[in-house]
Amino acid sequence: MQYRTLGRTGLRVSEVGFGAWAIGGPAKLGDVEVGWGEVEESVALRAIDAAYDAGVTFFDTSDAYGAGRSEQLIGKALKTKRAQVVVATKVGNRTIEGKWIKDFSRAWILQAVEASLARLGTDYIDLYQLHSPSDTAAYLPEAFEALAALKRQGKIRYGGVSVGPAAHGPWVIQNTPADTIQVVYNMLDREPEQTLLPMALKHNIGIIARVPLASGFLSGKFGPDTSFAPNDHRAKTYSPEKVRQMVAQVQRLGFLIDGKTKTLAQAALQYCLANPAVSVVIPGAKTPEQARANAAASDGVLLTADEVARARTALA
Repeated sequence: MQYRTLGRTGLRVSEVGFGAWAIGGPAKLGDVEVGWGEVEESVALRAIDAAYDAGVTFFDTSDAYGAGRSEQLIGKALKTKRAQVVVATKVGNRTIEGKWIKDFSRAWILQAVEASLARLGTDYIDLYQLHSPSDTAAYLPEAFEALAALKRQGKIRYGGVSVGPAAHGPWVIQNTPADTIQVVYNMLDREPEQTLLPMALKHNIGIIARVPLASGFLSGKFGPDTSFAPNDHRAKTYSPEKVRQMVAQVQRLGFLIDGKTKTLAQAALQYCLANPAVSVVIPGAKTPEQARANAAASDGVLLTADEVARARTALA
């Protein structure tokens, strides 16, 4: 496992982290399914252990994943390893009277952090992130005032933003004190390369690349007729037409693994890591096997500049 510095935080993190959304299992915000289907607790705990044993030190979760279950699993698995890992979680999603709302008020952040600390079984959170505000008007000054207050109290070490649209990233850098930005970035979604990643590198803002495997499509294991369980958010996120389109795109990337021992998923992670602005990628894993395979992408050999260019051309 290779390690990088998470921007101006100075935190050293494994370049392949553990995205803990999937292990949260089924969950809804209002009437919207936001989970990834059933996951056995024992298997999820073994997946976290396998990631740690493979050198992973960055674990990213949210109070919305499994309605807090993901945080509980992270806390349980890492209880005896707390000082050796960097734990990141998020705030801002609530269900009130059956409706999903975004809440970045000072009052809610100060309330929600206590619940996250309890579920994680820790007295501090390394990185506390605003969870995908829907528009720039949602980046309330009081939200960052709350994060600053939590820093002073020692309940969090750093504050960041997990942006929804990648276009929010440059605005966040220019208008907020966020220490890090989490953004969807993968070979099929390269928008961050245009403005956000160069700007983050210039301003030393740590970039956390989420959904680096494009919700599993970049594993190369899905076919044009792939469907998902009703309690898996992908059943609604990806229409049959979208599934066929993404599978067709992925099929153009076989050259990345021809004659090599790496998997397409590992090549996809290495594509993200080839950009110097990226501090850590956070692929999800439901099983120990997936966790170990993800970690193995950090073998010290990234895609070459020619391979990166060929991938962009193939997907143009």
